[in-house]
Amino acid sequence: MAGLRRTSRAKNAAAYGVAGFFLFFGLAPIVWLIITSFKSENEIVNRELTYYPHNPVITNYIDVWNQSSFPTLMMNSFLTTTMTVIMCVVVGTLASYSFSQYRFPGKHALLLFYLVVRMFPAVLMIIPLFLIMRFLGLLDTKFGLALAYTSFLMPLFIWMMKGFFDAVPVELEKAARIDGCTRIGALVRVIMPLVRNGLAATAIFVAIAAWNEYMFALMLTTSSGSRTWPVGLQLMIGEFQLPWGLLAAGGVVSIIPVIILFALVQQTMVRGLTAGAVKG
Repeated sequence: MAGLRRTSRAKNAAAYGVAGFFLFFGLAPIVWLIITSFKSENEIVNRELTYYPHNPVITNYIDVWNQSSFPTLMMNSFLTTTMTVIMCVVVGTLASYSFSQYRFPGKHALLLFYLVVRMFPAVLMIIPLFLIMRFLGLLDTKFGLALAYTSFLMPLFIWMMKGFFDAVPVELEKAARIDGCTRIGALVRVIMPLVRNGLAATAIFVAIAAWNEYMFALMLTTSSGSRTWPVGLQLMIGEFQLPWGLLAAGGVVSIIPVIILFALVQQTMVRGLTAGAVKG
């Protein structure tokens, strides 16, 4: 028994050590970013490395908010992300439910096609998307950028939500149809309450991906009226200037919504898919 306890303690210690290493590896850059955002420019570019600001300042946050178009860029990101999530939720929910609960010709081929589209690098889609947006007059618009995000994130949304819908018994919809519900009524009143946690988690995942997207926003927007915050941060870098303090402050402000969304994802996933939904 003593040997088994020592072995168990050694395994637990090794597991905690590995978890601690990855925790440090993930949090260290964020902590360093926050520390840098409160340093003056002289402390940042000094030859001697300082691990904490000797004279903390908030001028970086004031400058990034007042002397740049960062508030506009954040609002553009918020509106574009919101439109992307709405389109993915409305269209993707119906599509994923159809793939999960119904049989129709070409179902598996179409699912495979969505998977193949997701496997292609985003850079290969830039040129055709640019031509389509220019033809439709949606180039350099927030709605056009949201459509571009949706085209790349929709397959991911469908595949994720299909897994949640697969866990719902088919008999529930049949019972709702017998009680007089239409297919849409059964979906909204019976099925959606069962998968609401999965829907929220998937929607938040899509929102985070759209919020942080850079390549589409760089290539499909040309003015501050539709650019998003990742492009705005990159444009702060000049030919002979690298404002580390402003970039750090902008990065901190930008990751706050992402941290909040990750917290929501964690809470949603812990609740479970069908907690209290199906009675025996």
